[in-house]
Amino acid sequence: MTPKELRAFCLGFNASTEEFPFGPEASVFKVLGKMFALSSLDGRPLTVNLKCDPDDAVRLREEHEAVAPGWHMNKRHWNTVTVSGLPAAKVRELIEDSYDLVVAGLPRAERLRLDRG
Repeated sequence: MTPKELRAFCLGFNASTEEFPFGPEASVFKVLGKMFALSSLDGRPLTVNLKCDPDDAVRLREEHEAVAPGWHMNKRHWNTVTVSGLPAAKVRELIEDSYDLVVAGLPRAERLRLDRG
């Protein structure tokens, strides 16, 4: 997965946006103001921080060398994924899981608004 593909995939979700609150080098992908992915798209290797269920986060770290505790994030809820270390389909799955987890934490009215969008 290339940086361009990563950006396009993240922006393909309903109501997703890209913001730069930490400077132009850090893309923050949000849904209705809540972050679900963070990446330095120019970074080598390309990595992305993704929200994760705490139990899944530990399991993924044990199963994949390319998955580590979230860098500069709450290590219980975030993983840093080295994109080149996993098949693209697995990276897409982890991004989608992160998006879904954030959406599930939104207030009911906002979730309903997303369903209609």
